[in-house]
Amino acid sequence: METHDLQDRAVRFRALHTGAVLVLPNAWDAASAAVIAAAGAAAIATTSAGLSWALGTHDAQGLDRAGLVAATARIVLAVTVPVTADIEGGYGPDPRDVAETVRAIVDVGAVGINLEDAPGPAGDPLHSAAGQARRIAAARATADTAGIALFINARTDVYLRGVGDPAGRLAKVQERARVYADAGADGLFVPGVVDVDLVAELAAGPLPLNVMAGPGAPPVAELARAGAARVSVGSAIAQAAYQLGARSAAELLKTGTYEAMSDALDYGGLNELLAAPAH
Repeated sequence: METHDLQDRAVRFRALHTGAVLVLPNAWDAASAAVIAAAGAAAIATTSAGLSWALGTHDAQGLDRAGLVAATARIVLAVTVPVTADIEGGYGPDPRDVAETVRAIVDVGAVGINLEDAPGPAGDPLHSAAGQARRIAAARATADTAGIALFINARTDVYLRGVGDPAGRLAKVQERARVYADAGADGLFVPGVVDVDLVAELAAGPLPLNVMAGPGAPPVAELARAGAARVSVGSAIAQAAYQLGARSAAELLKTGTYEAMSDALDYGGLNELLAAPAH
């Protein structure tokens, strides 16, 4: 993809974080991305868990950089909307590792990333705020060198990993948000937070807030009223798809019937979505 076309997508993706809440159903391969785009998604977010499972490995750095980049490239080619890539922890602890990953992911056409502050070095649950800031700054510098206004969604796992005293977690996240914003982050992603009062407090911070929702969480409209700028669902759709596969297989093997498959997408329609690259 030409740099000016990529920059155009980056600008479009950035603009989606203002105004109405940006809803991102997460994709894990080219077909899921094409289906999600056809459903009306304004952009595609990837899920590292889904990508990893589809490629035969576990989440949380089971996938390597090459696997991530190749899978992201296929997703970018399958759709015409902007794509933001879950790059986990950047595939290495050093800012240079993050820079290498960002360089590769931008080269295949992604215009946004999620970058985690977990796990930290030497077995720590998180990178220090200052250490993660250096990694974010490396991502920003790499994207700037490429001439792309990459949207850096800084993920902090304070709540997801239960780091520190529960009473102090909000202040810890708020402090990280300030540090990450100063380092060049564009958004804050806090998995494990769906309480609307807590969403409202975090949304008042220096960065647009991304909430990871799913079954049991408040509806998107309620999260939006609380101030969420972006709502994604992580691996939930991939998990639901695999559950349908498991249920269909169990029914076929146990009863020899096919009811679980009755709501399947039309073969021709799905095939058509992938008959030719979207670009």
